[in-house]
Amino acid sequence: MHGYEMIQEIAERSGGAWKPSPGSVYPTLQLLEDEGLIVSESEGGKKLFSLTEAGRTAAEDGPEAPWEEASRGVDWEALSEIRQAGFGLMEAFGQVWKTGSKEQREKALGVINEARKKLYLILADEH
Repeated sequence: MHGYEMIQEIAERSGGAWKPSPGSVYPTLQLLEDEGLIVSESEGGKKLFSLTEAGRTAAEDGPEAPWEEASRGVDWEALSEIRQAGFGLMEAFGQVWKTGSKEQREKALGVINEARKKLYLILADEH
């Protein structure tokens, strides 16, 4: 697969807990290619990467997959609730922003800013 597909695959396998940046993936791919662990070929303007035999052996002998480590201990139910709440909030805000008057937009912005402050105050109260 090509680098972007790898980024998407890692994000999916980690349940969204880890999405590496292109700035970390592509230099790593180049290093692995330099070490003979992967090979690349151009196909349709994209660079596709595959494991070599040495790379397959190294992967089997190596540590646990990093996406498994990144997702260990994640409370998936809470993460889902957090995402739903955040998406719901942004959906409501977007609707006000698209269809509301100038005054309604200003009120909506005030609500968002107030919510942000209240969230930080939760941390302040716990310490």
